[in-house]
Amino acid sequence: MTVASASFRALGTTATVCAAEPEALPAARAAVERLLGEVDRACSRFRPDSELARLNASAGRETTVGGMLFGALRAALRAAAATGGLVDPTIGRSLRLAGYDRRYEQVRARDGRSLRVAFAPAGRWREVELSEERRTVRIPAGVELDLGATAKALAADLAARAASAAGGAGALVSLGGDVALGGDVPAGGWPVLLADDHAAAPGSAGPVVALRSGGLASSSTTVRRWRAGCVRLHHILDPRTGRPASTPWRTVTVAAASCLDANTASTAAVVLGEQAPAWLAERGLPARLVAARGCALHVAGWPAEVA
Repeated sequence: MTVASASFRALGTTATVCAAEPEALPAARAAVERLLGEVDRACSRFRPDSELARLNASAGRETTVGGMLFGALRAALRAAAATGGLVDPTIGRSLRLAGYDRRYEQVRARDGRSLRVAFAPAGRWREVELSEERRTVRIPAGVELDLGATAKALAADLAARAASAAGGAGALVSLGGDVALGGDVPAGGWPVLLADDHAAAPGSAGPVVALRSGGLASSSTTVRRWRAGCVRLHHILDPRTGRPASTPWRTVTVAAASCLDANTASTAAVVLGEQAPAWLAERGLPARLVAARGCALHVAGWPAEVA
């Protein structure tokens, strides 16, 4: 299989576009860059000029928003309902109080020895009001939204379709390890390397799976970490407590009908901890759960891994 690929920074992570036909790559990449720019302007918690920042500042009031943000909010609330609130868009204040109050590159570079953090539960997603007719949103006063658990995965799904349509060939898009497919799939499927860190080089050691449809997503507690005094925190919070999830899993990878569904499930699985394998199996979601010491557990018909 001859595949062309390009990588660049977007949405605070690495975006990779692969085209099944090399001549399709320039158009595919351009389409993805345009789409991700739109997502960033709509959904970023860290851009003061984003629509989401303006919506958070308007908490308590009905606010008209653009189509991209409205669709992302609809997807986030659907994820919250599907997981019983384990994936909760009203967790923005919890993340800010825990120290994740700026882009991760800045969080990582900050001297956290004197950082003071607090923990506050979320759980108010049922109070977010969307009006399809008026395309308005009202979030409760005091609530801050964060779409990190769903918007990037949704963007991967949208970007893969845009890449395939623009290039006229099958495409794969990875946004920080959130993988989505668009168009025709190469014979044998798209090979995807599994690793704790999405930035691992393509030739790194690790299992490879062949993805033939839908999407794949990994949620990990090993990469996005920061220091607060003598404590190390990570970015996957339990909305029930506002604290970093206490979990036996360092990485959970899920395959599903879409990247959005996969990332919703992988995030929920990290929060669920020991209950995650049964929860995933009940929903028929193939998953690979890696424990802290590196042992991997496969559930629900996880696809065969090849070297």
